Amino acid sequence: MIKAININKSYGDLHVLRDVNLEVQQGEVVSIVGASGAGKTTLLQILGTLDRPDSGRVIHGDTDVTTLNDNELARFRNRHIGFVFQFHNLLPEFTALENACMPALIAGRPMAEAKERAMELLTFLKIDGRASHKPAALSGGEQQRVAVARALINNPLVVLADEPSGNLDSAHARELHELFFSLREQYRQTFLIVTHNDELAAMADRKITIKDGKNQ
Repeated sequence: MIKAININKSYGDLHVLRDVNLEVQQGEVVSIVGASGAGKTTLLQILGTLDRPDSGRVIHGDTDVTTLNDNELARFRNRHIGFVFQFHNLLPEFTALENACMPALIAGRPMAEAKERAMELLTFLKIDGRASHKPAALSGGEQQRVAVARALINNPLVVLADEPSGNLDSAHARELHELFFSLREQYRQTFLIVTHNDELAAMADRKITIKDGKNQ
């Protein structure tokens, strides 16, 4: 489903990724681990089309995304990739429901359809009672659930998560970890997760270690 072939990335003299090859199947939950500075987030950004490799190819399904121009990449990313970040990145002036709707509205879906899908997800995530609240009125765990709903609203092929529980206490982190697997069972989502959390890494179907810019 996702293939990275001979991915290399440098920033100046720093060679961050060196001939990285990996493949992720539909419905897998895969964790990416490694020391700080090993290249985990850079790899996730390249797989998510937020950054381009210096060389190599990234293939999502039948699409070689390394051949797309910036506008094509933006459309592909909006429709086929969901993102969950450590600090949620919710828009403070909008409600939980409105934040969850954003990718669908960007994709051109009608407001009524976007809201219906967002409420379905917020209900599944057990946060529908907070739909009218703005982020400042939500706990960290609630904000992260809204971020997950936002990531899922366009039914993406894959959800990429960068330290998704890094800003949560242990109880909320455990809830989020279990949630990923519930989502996989419910929606057959594929998750690729960068994490320093040993518990989450161990729960994954497969663990990829990045060391000195290479996957092991």
